Amino acid sequence: MELLFIGLAGGAIISYFIFQKFVTVSKKNVTEKQSVVLLDKIKKVSKLITVEGEFAEIYHHENSKEKFLGLFTSKKKAIILINAKVHIGFDFRKIKMQANTKTKTIVLSEFPEPEIFSIEPTLRFYDIQNGLLNKFSSEDLTKVNTEAKEHILQKVPESNLMQTANKEALEAIMLMNNLVETIGWKLDYSSLAIPEATQNLIE
Repeated sequence: MELLFIGLAGGAIISYFIFQKFVTVSKKNVTEKQSVVLLDKIKKVSKLITVEGEFAEIYHHENSKEKFLGLFTSKKKAIILINAKVHIGFDFRKIKMQANTKTKTIVLSEFPEPEIFSIEPTLRFYDIQNGLLNKFSSEDLTKVNTEAKEHILQKVPESNLMQTANKEALEAIMLMNNLVETIGWKLDYSSLAIPEATQNLIE
């Protein structure tokens, strides 16, 4: 009888440890899967636009062509009004982050710099002057459109759009934080240098 009792007790103890081992491995697998899903979710946000800027610029386009072995020059020119929208934001695919499965924490170690995602110019031509042997063509319009984008691109650093986008970085981080909290994790971004203008929003 005693041997039967000892056998049952021993079997129960062994079963308990096997069950605990199975539960621990199962929890670890679930937690690791959660971290992978979280990282994928954040990266799938891809590009987040935080700032939209509008530009109105007057651009002078001029083109000269030499004809008859340089004996004759034909010039065409136009004044162009450029109205453009510039979208600036962050590419989440460049974020550096790691998952700590023990504390269920996503550690954010690097945040990307703001980038120009798109420039959408609308052109209006004024004072168009065609040369006798040098006239505006459909190819010229394509070229002028490219030049207009380059012209606006050069104006962006002179504006405060990049600085504004940097100040909006916290908004992007808060979006990530909300994604992480949906499954009971937390986001650690304490290692990031957050602009002073947004620091008060955290405190």
